[in-house]
Amino acid sequence: MDGAAQAHRTADAVARRSYGKLVAFLAAAMHDVAAAEDALSEAFAAALADWPLNGCPANPEAWLLTVARRKGIDGIRRRRSGEAASAQLQVLTELDEAVSATTDDAAFPDRRLALLFACAHPAIDAGIRAPLMLQAVLGLDAKTIAAAFLASPDAMGKRLGRAKQKIRQAGIRFAIPERDELAGRLDGVLDAIYAAFAEGWSDPGGTDLIRRDLTAEALFLASLVAGLLPQEPEALGLLACMLYAEARRRARRSADGDYVPLDEQDVTLWDAAMIDEAEALLLRASTLGRIGRYQLEAALQSAHVERRRSGRTDRTPEVQLYDMLLAISGSPVVALNRALAIAEAQGPHAALEIVDALAEGGRLVDYQPYWAARAALLARIGSHREARDAYDIAIGLAGDPAVRRFLQKRQAELPR
Repeated sequence: MDGAAQAHRTADAVARRSYGKLVAFLAAAMHDVAAAEDALSEAFAAALADWPLNGCPANPEAWLLTVARRKGIDGIRRRRSGEAASAQLQVLTELDEAVSATTDDAAFPDRRLALLFACAHPAIDAGIRAPLMLQAVLGLDAKTIAAAFLASPDAMGKRLGRAKQKIRQAGIRFAIPERDELAGRLDGVLDAIYAAFAEGWSDPGGTDLIRRDLTAEALFLASLVAGLLPQEPEALGLLACMLYAEARRRARRSADGDYVPLDEQDVTLWDAAMIDEAEALLLRASTLGRIGRYQLEAALQSAHVERRRSGRTDRTPEVQLYDMLLAISGSPVVALNRALAIAEAQGPHAALEIVDALAEGGRLVDYQPYWAARAALLARIGSHREARDAYDIAIGLAGDPAVRRFLQKRQAELPR
């Protein structure tokens, strides 16, 4: 492998492994998320110019932090003057000394949780907290984040920029808040972690560089939060929910790489130990006396597991859980999944009424699972032409080739 290829491979590995850790480390010193991201971006550019010529360093994270710190100093000198700049430059000098003394990547303090809670500060609009965390801590771009939150990339980019400016102007601390401050911030942190997990979950084969390793990163962060706050039932519920889903990963694709829906998965491929861990977490959360979204999400996952293992056909428990979850979240995605459970409990006509009503808001117009669900329901009532049209839209929106092939197969099975 030539020097340039090795440099790109190393930089890519570091970005996937340590992006959030590096940004959090820099942002804590600079008190400015946008400046930290800019400095790290320039450091990566410098690495791709230097490493092919001089070889990849033994500790690439330390190399990148040292260069990013210098870029940060240059940026501060360009933007600021006087005492504020001197104080920030002193902090960055101390950071450089800490980096220089470090020889082990693991020695860098992991400040991602502090950055997550900083992004969830009450001064920042609640609707942008989770997207901001996804970009700052996990490195997702505005387009990917916009898709996850059913928004336009341009609008999302502008909102993210304003949120970072707010952090700088308000002088928000990069630290785990005191316990009496947690209630106002925890929901945003959990939302961001769950959204990151969902993005990684949408690429089970690990073929998308943007989404690769996101599920592992999200599980790690969820474990950190649950460990930090063992008496917070929603933190436990989120981790349980993610473990239930991750336990089914091996069963989501056939040996040929084809998509396998939940009701057709081989349950012997599920990770039983991971499911047991999720069950224990959910049980512990249930003893803490406060029900919430993520406990209900986990309870739904548990119900799916029990139904498949037992052969139960009655979907009433799932519908009841979806009713509670919809009342809490008001999410159109939850409403769509509830409609699919109702289709099994009450028939496709009842479900189609709900699905048709969901279309009126326009939020699901580019949501592939909506069109796939609509197509399947139309096929069940014999509206084959409309089903075929809905499948066309779902196929066009499907980013996963395996899901696209699955939808094409279902469409081809419709009577002409």
